[in-house]
Amino acid sequence: MFRYLLISALFLFSANCYAQFTDSTHYSVNYAATGSINKTNDGNTYLINNAAKFGIKEKTFDLNFTNTWVYGKSNEALTNNDFSSTLYFNLYSNIPHFFYWGLANYNTSASLKINNQLLAGAGVAYNIIDKKDAYLNISDGLLFDSSDLILTDNVRDVYQTYRNSLRLAFKFTIIKSIVLNSSSYYQPSLSRKDDYNLKSDSNLAFKLNKYLNLTTAFSYNRASRTDRDNLLFTYGLAFEKFF
Repeated sequence: MFRYLLISALFLFSANCYAQFTDSTHYSVNYAATGSINKTNDGNTYLINNAAKFGIKEKTFDLNFTNTWVYGKSNEALTNNDFSSTLYFNLYSNIPHFFYWGLANYNTSASLKINNQLLAGAGVAYNIIDKKDAYLNISDGLLFDSSDLILTDNVRDVYQTYRNSLRLAFKFTIIKSIVLNSSSYYQPSLSRKDDYNLKSDSNLAFKLNKYLNLTTAFSYNRASRTDRDNLLFTYGLAFEKFF
C-alpha cells in the first residue's frame, strides 16, 4: 500500500485550479492527490485518484495540459487502472464571452474496458456568466473518436466514429475560501444512436492557505458501447501555484 501512496505523491507535479490568473500571472502548476481506504476483517479496498495540470494563459488564448490516473483494488482484485491525458486550448475572439476551443485526449481504462481511445476535435463556447467569483459556460463541437475497446464476452472492438461534444461547466467562489467547480460532457456518436459517452467531474475545495486546498472530488463516467460505468468519490489535498 505504501508504494502506491508514494507513487501518488510523485506522480507528475501539477491538478484542479482554484485560484485566479492576474495581469502578471501567465502560468499555473497544480497537483491533487485524493483517495479512500476501507479496511475490514473481510478485506481491504482502496482507491487513489491523481490529477495534474500545467496551464498557460495569455490575452488571446490559453493552453492546458492535464493528466489523471485512478488506481484501485478490492480484496487484491484490480478495480481501476484508468489513465487520461488531455491537451486543450481556448482561442478568444473580439465577440464578448465567445471563444473557440480545441482538444486532443487519450484514454485507457480498466474499469470502462477501454484499451486505447483517442479523441480530437474543436468547437465553440459561450460564457453565460463571466465574473471573478461566478462562471457558467456552455460549449459544443465535433470530435473524432478512434477506439480499441473490450465489449461484453471479451469481444475486441476497434472502430472510429464522429461525435458531437456538448459540455456544461461552472465555477463558483464562496467567501473567497470555498470553490465549487464542475464540467459535464455528453458525447453521442453521429452514426449510432446507442453509442454515447457521459462524463462529469466536480470538485469542492476549501482553501487552507495560499498554495494548499482541502478538496473532495466526484467523478462519473459511462461508455455505452462497452456498457460500463464508474463512479468515484474521493477526498484529499490539492497544491497550486501561479507565476
